[in-house]
Amino acid sequence: MKIFENINDFYIRKQADFSFQNKGTSPKYGHFNVFERKNGTGNSGYSRRDFYKVSLIIGEVKLFYADKWVLIDRPALLFSNPLIPYAWETVSERQEGFYCLFTEEFIQPSERNDSLADSPLFRIGDNKIFFLDDKKVEEISVIYRKMIEEINTEYIHKYDILRNYLHLIIHEAMKMQVPDKNTFQNSASERISGLFLELLERQFPIDIPEHTLKMRSANDFARQLSVHVNHLNRTIKEVTGKTTSEHISERITKEAHALLNHTDMTVAEIAFGLGFEHPSYFNNFFKKNSGVSPGSIRSNNK
Repeated sequence: MKIFENINDFYIRKQADFSFQNKGTSPKYGHFNVFERKNGTGNSGYSRRDFYKVSLIIGEVKLFYADKWVLIDRPALLFSNPLIPYAWETVSERQEGFYCLFTEEFIQPSERNDSLADSPLFRIGDNKIFFLDDKKVEEISVIYRKMIEEINTEYIHKYDILRNYLHLIIHEAMKMQVPDKNTFQNSASERISGLFLELLERQFPIDIPEHTLKMRSANDFARQLSVHVNHLNRTIKEVTGKTTSEHISERITKEAHALLNHTDMTVAEIAFGLGFEHPSYFNNFFKKNSGVSPGSIRSNNK
């Protein structure tokens, strides 16, 4: 099972020649490219990517996350980032729209600190799918068409223009987000909470057997964040309403579900990869947190 897709893997999967791939590469700006979605069927395996992707989807598509799947049955904007693994499957033969993808190097440091820091591109746990009406579909399609036109020019500053077009799309999605009364707060507690959640998410998916889960306790994360474990626990509870251990247990359980549903690894292999010394410990943990045994999940998938 390949659980990590890099930018080269993407082009191989899409069967795009290297010259087309290289067109979107700049030593200064990293990689950015934009495509039109064409009719056809297909799917991608469950994996995390090392690039960002913003898609205008027209046509039915199923998205599979670690613990759920979502049917996109009407036009939608989809945001994908390197932290969240997923798989997708086309349902209808009609597939239209656009998408752009870009690497971490394309993102300016300031974008993580200004208004875009609260965008669906960066925030963990926020809604990544925005359904659109016909008017909004046309408005965003126009932006993508301008992207395609611009990337084919020889203008020396075209990547700055492309970044601005990307910002327009992101801001259109942010307009559709439900306002949060805490959006403009930037307290130390929120920063620590955000760092903890990002650190937790970056551990997944697990590349078994090459890599296994290393941080499984509040103490592990406190050491990594250079804060006292009691302070971390109070902060996480204050900001999220859940304890540090609850977040860790929930995320491990989600990953276990994904591995049971999307791989042919044995329960013992999954237990080892998630840091359990014995399969029985994993069985007890999984049943406590999900209400069913790992074996029953496997039986339902046969």
